[in-house]
Amino acid sequence: MIKTDLITGFLGAGKTTFLKKYVSYLLSQGIRVGILVNDYGAVNVDVMLLSELEKNGCLIESVAGACDRNCHKRRFKTKLIALAMSGCQRVVIEPSGLFDTDEFFDSLREDPLDRWYEIGSILTIADAGLEETLSPFSEYMLASQCANAGKIILSKSQIYSSEAADHTVSHISSALKSVGCGRDINSNILCKNWDDFTEQDMKIFMNCGHVKGEFVKKFRNSEGFTSVYFMNSGIGKKEAAEKAGILLNDKQYGSIFRVKGFIPDSSGWFELNASEGSITLNPAQAGQEIIIVIGEHLQKDKINQLFGGC
Repeated sequence: MIKTDLITGFLGAGKTTFLKKYVSYLLSQGIRVGILVNDYGAVNVDVMLLSELEKNGCLIESVAGACDRNCHKRRFKTKLIALAMSGCQRVVIEPSGLFDTDEFFDSLREDPLDRWYEIGSILTIADAGLEETLSPFSEYMLASQCANAGKIILSKSQIYSSEAADHTVSHISSALKSVGCGRDINSNILCKNWDDFTEQDMKIFMNCGHVKGEFVKKFRNSEGFTSVYFMNSGIGKKEAAEKAGILLNDKQYGSIFRVKGFIPDSSGWFELNASEGSITLNPAQAGQEIIIVIGEHLQKDKINQLFGGC
């Protein structure tokens, strides 16, 4: 049976960064790994972010979620079949911040996936400096992602205090209680600098399994977050970082959780990744000139004006 891991997490928490570290470890152990990137946008930037893993022998499939729920589920299932037929020994699924975990469970119970796949680990990434006040939809998404996690891994712990991390753990516990999930997460939390991950940590991630955390569904996943994207904007990396900072800090544009994309520069491509408290521009081997803004209550006209109507 092929073990299938699911990596969930709030927008901008660091799912893709964690996935790179985790899959790199699996590849180093001689495991043939497949990745299914399951995004809800029409343009799947995360596939480009994983190109280095693909060069190292990882198989990558993607599902863009710009279609109805049933169509999305069919595509999801088809991609899993393709990865199984390609000889993968372990498959890691990185969904968007809106993924319904029930889709993961339901798909693996269906023929023929039930004959090929078994659930490995469900890993949820949460920002150690999680905002104190989230919208009702965001609170629900946070709880639904943590309810079944075998391990909840806090990101950016090196830039936040231990008090902030403790507050995040309490916040997650409260969010779970608000949807009727009574699980105790304290023994399932890992908070450390990701640069200090050990082989033992990786083995824990591989084998932590999942928890059957029942909770009350309050929203459909399509009710909250939306996105807007800009192709070939023509702006440089400094301007892109400045505009990302404006979007994240000025509520006139909406509640922005993530700004990501690729920016061309005279020295090559750069990957833009911005969320609250963190804006990075790292060199990338390849890219497509695009900026994607993700959040709630987006004021698309104002965002478009900020980018010069591009």
